[in-house]
Amino acid sequence: MDTLLEEIKKCNYCLSNLPNGVNPVVTAHPKSSIIIIGQAPGSIVHKTGIPWDDKSGERLRQWLAVDKETFYTPEKFALVPMGFCYPGKGKTGDLPPRKECAPLWHKKVLSAIPDKKLIILIGTYAQSYYLKDLKKSTLTDTVKNFRTYLPTYLPLPHPSPRNNIWLKKNQWFEKEVLPEVQKITAQI
Repeated sequence: MDTLLEEIKKCNYCLSNLPNGVNPVVTAHPKSSIIIIGQAPGSIVHKTGIPWDDKSGERLRQWLAVDKETFYTPEKFALVPMGFCYPGKGKTGDLPPRKECAPLWHKKVLSAIPDKKLIILIGTYAQSYYLKDLKKSTLTDTVKNFRTYLPTYLPLPHPSPRNNIWLKKNQWFEKEVLPEVQKITAQI
């Protein structure tokens, strides 16, 4: 795994498409129990090099009911984005993750974690890539039907503060889904 992570850290495949340069952000360990597949690092994470080191990460840890120390223990959580580098700023937020990363690296990373218990899919990009035709027509419907994808996958919305409106509209998520998510996480 160390060799693979070093290869990823040296990757510059998308350099010409990354206005802020490359800085692949990923953590994993052969004994990781839970793999979290998110979108791509934001500008803060790009600077710190620490995955989920922002407001989205704070909310995600609350959703999972885990503290920072547990979350950043690679033997417990592998943190693998769809795009390993910050894609840059768009008109209404960050640009989508680069499409090259997942096909280049995900299979290798996931294969190096033989005893994974759960893969948490954060947001539409991860859900589309991994669930393919099994994904429902909307993120909301996919998340509502999360039990359909267990025990392998657990789809969640992105914990970004930009999703506060979605969370307000879909209060069932915090009432019905999060208790289950926390129970599953605790058991693993």
